Amino acid sequence: MTDSASDPKLPVGVALAGIGAWGRNLARNYAQLPGAALRRICDTDPVRLQEAAANYPAAICSSDYTAVLADPEVDAIVIASSAPAHFPLAREALIAGKDVYVEKPLTLNVEDAAELVRLAEERSRILMVGHLLIHHPVILKLRELIDSGELGRVLYIYSQRLNLGTVREDENALWSLAPHDISSILFLLGREPTDVAARGQCFVHRGIEDVVFMTMGFENRAIAHVHVSWLDPHKIRRITVVGSRKMAVFDDSEGSEKLRIYDKGATIGADYDTFAESVGLRFGDIVIPYFRAAEPLRLECLHFIDCVRTRRQPITDGRSGLQVVRVLDAAQRSLGSNGRPLPLALAEAGVHSGASA
Repeated sequence: MTDSASDPKLPVGVALAGIGAWGRNLARNYAQLPGAALRRICDTDPVRLQEAAANYPAAICSSDYTAVLADPEVDAIVIASSAPAHFPLAREALIAGKDVYVEKPLTLNVEDAAELVRLAEERSRILMVGHLLIHHPVILKLRELIDSGELGRVLYIYSQRLNLGTVREDENALWSLAPHDISSILFLLGREPTDVAARGQCFVHRGIEDVVFMTMGFENRAIAHVHVSWLDPHKIRRITVVGSRKMAVFDDSEGSEKLRIYDKGATIGADYDTFAESVGLRFGDIVIPYFRAAEPLRLECLHFIDCVRTRRQPITDGRSGLQVVRVLDAAQRSLGSNGRPLPLALAEAGVHSGASA
């Protein structure tokens, strides 16, 4: 760790690898954070580099990643490149002694994700994954509601991440969109699934699924369903949690009322003669908690800088990234077997990438 990372009076030196659509948001945040200094921006596209140089004159902009790794003023490297480049760029950064943040997914296969976790732990480096929603105040509130028992036992969760948007050629909708929801569900439930099943279809590019329906089973009989698509007439970003006592809906498309808690449920009576008499439905109040406006990405960036400074493990560390890749890998295998449920442990047996060949 360099002096700037250990001295609270000095900003943490940050380099950004990849300044595409999402990389621009990361550059903006790290350039503005009081505890960070955006030292370098690296990209292979000269047009992007020219634009970055104009927007961030204090940063060195070049396509030379070797120079980034060798720069003693760079404490941490933020990787926002295309998904296939995540593993080689992160691996080189960890070997060079840098702390690393990697956009989701951590890698495109289980073996590479496990290798990054091993390297980070072996070299005492911070490895954080861009599971953005886990830093969202609403997801943190949902976790609090679950942990406190207010929702009761979680029966099932389902998420929808849909839009008519960019159709990628290097990864399918599962690997591009589902990490947000998978990471959130694993965080909310605090456990990995026992099995994964997925079905999807390729409509635009051969071998790249545009729409995927994925289901995860858990030991306590809870289930979770994830629907992702970039061929849909609606833009939906929603997670619904159904508990035995209450239900909650997180709608990220809403401007201010992002979380609604429904005091609704069904109870089974002890004495009954018919089905109609045995089940009682409860309809109570709807609570809409207030949340102070905050950009989740800024909160995530602040968390990374704090972890670099204090050496504490990030909420979304390398192991959580590996968990998500294990689920994605199992789902990809299930896609290839027409939706056959796959025990998660089998995902370790081999590697299958969601990227195009």
